[in-house]
Amino acid sequence: MSLITTLYGEIDSRLITKLARIKLLACDVDGIFSDGRIYLGNDGEELKAFHTRDGYGVKAIQKLGIQVAVITGRSSNIVTQRMTSLGVTHIIQGEENKGPALQTLANKLKLDSNHIAAMGDDMPDLGMFDEAGIRISVADGHPYVRQQADYITSLRGGFGAVREVCDLILHAHKKLNHIHGSST
Repeated sequence: MSLITTLYGEIDSRLITKLARIKLLACDVDGIFSDGRIYLGNDGEELKAFHTRDGYGVKAIQKLGIQVAVITGRSSNIVTQRMTSLGVTHIIQGEENKGPALQTLANKLKLDSNHIAAMGDDMPDLGMFDEAGIRISVADGHPYVRQQADYITSLRGGFGAVREVCDLILHAHKKLNHIHGSST
């Protein structure tokens, strides 16, 4: 096994090679883009916090031509607003069965599993793992999900874990610090 030094530590060179082939990054939302907590107000409003660094990373990899999708079991206008502002066009909400949802999207985009990375933190995300060539968990993901992952981020969900993965994709393409996103 050969290791490559990245901003996030040493990583197996085989993972970097796989990341260079990725054309779609499919992510859960709660626990990946957010810290997994849901804030509910007295009037029924729902609030989530999103990290601007994750947004920066998403916009950067999109400049490489890599598409981003979110597949979440919940439905929320907040998710639509945030992902739309990042230019994410594949927003699949209210989908408990995430594996078939990702497979349908992959078929639509004419991608095989070697071109897909899936990022999840809990048991409902394992269906996406079945459809992806690279399975990624966040540092604070469920222990079983971390066991199934090819890569576990050093950062927690909602605190820059998506940016970490985007940076690694940029690194794999030798574009880190050459292609920039936006924190909008």
